[in-house]
Amino acid sequence: MAVSHHYRIVSSRAMTTIDSVELQKVIVHKVGNPTRGEALKLSSNPLTLNDEIVRGLLSKYFLGPFNEHEQYHFTHLSDLALNEVYHYVNAMFDDPKQFTLQSAQLAQFLYSKSTHAKVKEGELYVVQFGNVPFGGEYTEAIGIFKSETKETFLKVFPHGESWEVIAEDGININKLDKGCLIYKKDRENGYVVCVVDNTNKQNDAQYWVTDFLQVTRSANSYHFTDAAMGMCKLFISNELPEKFDVNKSDQIDMLNRSMDYFKTKEDFKFAEFAQEVLHHPEVIDSFTQYKQTYEVARQVAIEDEFNIHLSAVKKQQRVFKSVLKLDKSFHVYIHGRQDLIEKGYDEVKGKHFYKLYFDEES
Repeated sequence: MAVSHHYRIVSSRAMTTIDSVELQKVIVHKVGNPTRGEALKLSSNPLTLNDEIVRGLLSKYFLGPFNEHEQYHFTHLSDLALNEVYHYVNAMFDDPKQFTLQSAQLAQFLYSKSTHAKVKEGELYVVQFGNVPFGGEYTEAIGIFKSETKETFLKVFPHGESWEVIAEDGININKLDKGCLIYKKDRENGYVVCVVDNTNKQNDAQYWVTDFLQVTRSANSYHFTDAAMGMCKLFISNELPEKFDVNKSDQIDMLNRSMDYFKTKEDFKFAEFAQEVLHHPEVIDSFTQYKQTYEVARQVAIEDEFNIHLSAVKKQQRVFKSVLKLDKSFHVYIHGRQDLIEKGYDEVKGKHFYKLYFDEES
């Protein structure tokens, strides 16, 4: 019978509230692509992790990329109980002695879903966690991770009176390819699940999320805020200049007004947002039609009214660019006061120009 090993580990980045987590069991299986004749190689026992440095590296690799606000849940077309990953995870939570058996079932199921030509062979890690922080308390969790991308590292070592260098292929612990963290919460509705998928993002190769895990985003304020801000950015950046005569500074001003709305309001109201940010009736009509197109294309539903989630605003703030790029010579950062910006064309020089009004420089 496999021995359960308990370790205390520290994590970072998105899960900054973690003081310590119990890394209870870790097992690794090799999962290939059956259409290329690659094998499925199952381990008989969990890892024996006695090296404290390795435990710390694994903690960062497994838990670092997750954001607990980006929540999913297991689904199935007919009956949630028929979702294979959900079924195997239930067995692990109910009886920890089945950990090795159920991890093998997960590996076999993933192997059956790894038939697309772009799916790479890799290691599947199944992990049992304890004492994981979630929503101000601590809970158990099951982690499922797959590493597909190998990188080349140089290893320097002493050889007699000199040094030698060799190249080795390995895993970059700062780049988790695919991951799934299942909190022991809300079991009857498919658990609270967080997902990472950084490879094979094309629609024809999203086997991790759609075919293997069979999860869908949870309809909460974080999801609505994130989706609404993404929609607004695309409309202003792409759709607006195609249908209306707007220059780049007008777009930046509208992006700034959008960000200010989400940062200062407690609730999003579609009609209010349209009036305060877009102003013009014809632009508002175009935005309303775009929302319907966006929801169908992205397979998301965005409520007309919802509570604004500040964590989603902070995430989106990184991609709301307020930079006016003029050829390769000038980058102008615009944070507001569109009324102090004037655009024109100099016929003598044959060039466009912007005129900026200000009180003092610093």
